[in-house]
Amino acid sequence: MGALDGKVAFVTGIARGQGRSHAVTLAAAGADIIGVDICKDLDSPHYPMATQEDLAETGRMIEQFDRRAILRQADVRDLDQLTAAVDEGVAELGRLDIVVANAGIFSMGAALDLTEATFQEMIDINLTGVWRTVKAAVPHIRAGGRGGSVVLTSSAAALMPPPGIAHYSAAKAGVIKLMETLALELGPEFIRVNALGPGNVDTPMIDNETTRRLFMPHLENPTKADAEQPGSAYVQVNAIPVPWVEASDISKVVLFLASDDSRYLTGVTVPIDAGYRLKKA
Repeated sequence: MGALDGKVAFVTGIARGQGRSHAVTLAAAGADIIGVDICKDLDSPHYPMATQEDLAETGRMIEQFDRRAILRQADVRDLDQLTAAVDEGVAELGRLDIVVANAGIFSMGAALDLTEATFQEMIDINLTGVWRTVKAAVPHIRAGGRGGSVVLTSSAAALMPPPGIAHYSAAKAGVIKLMETLALELGPEFIRVNALGPGNVDTPMIDNETTRRLFMPHLENPTKADAEQPGSAYVQVNAIPVPWVEASDISKVVLFLASDDSRYLTGVTVPIDAGYRLKKA
């Protein structure tokens, strides 16, 4: 038996990276999956977004565990799209127990050099998009009357913000306060709400030349191998001498928070950051 047998989870940003890892991990534990991803490039991120082919591959990976996958292209900036995707999934699968608000973007720039459009896109996706996800999905958990689990993706940058990503850190800090408020409001219905505080995670958001230049400006063309060197800035920011954690490391925490193993854990931000916050203190 799996820890999530008979349950249904809704995951945003599901097409690749952490979202895909979370969905596949929950499916391996027995959950059927509803998921969305924007599957198109955006203006401010300096790396390509996931594609419809990525979304289809996530579906295949879920189905390898004999779980059902209802995946749709949708934008977390559009409440109607989110609501339609969740409603369709619940109509087919019969219930909703778990929400993982994972969708997010990353971009860089000194706070006063950011354009208004770049700042707004970050807030709209990384903060307001999380609220929309909860607004679209949690009514289905409530309707079931069985309680449930909501997991919001924040960041270590919300706890210890570095220079150059003020808009990202601000959005992710807002997610923590949103989580804490939701935990209080939904607790009486046995709906638990927690947040993730990942440090650097080995996904396309981090594994690209522009991000590597942020950490290693002294190198003309910094590579992933450079980032993995013991003396690199990637390694030095962490208490545990690794450049990053894997998406699977975050997914194991998602599974714990989604399962009854954490049935009395709510209102908590879990830092999976190799000790980044300690080195910054």
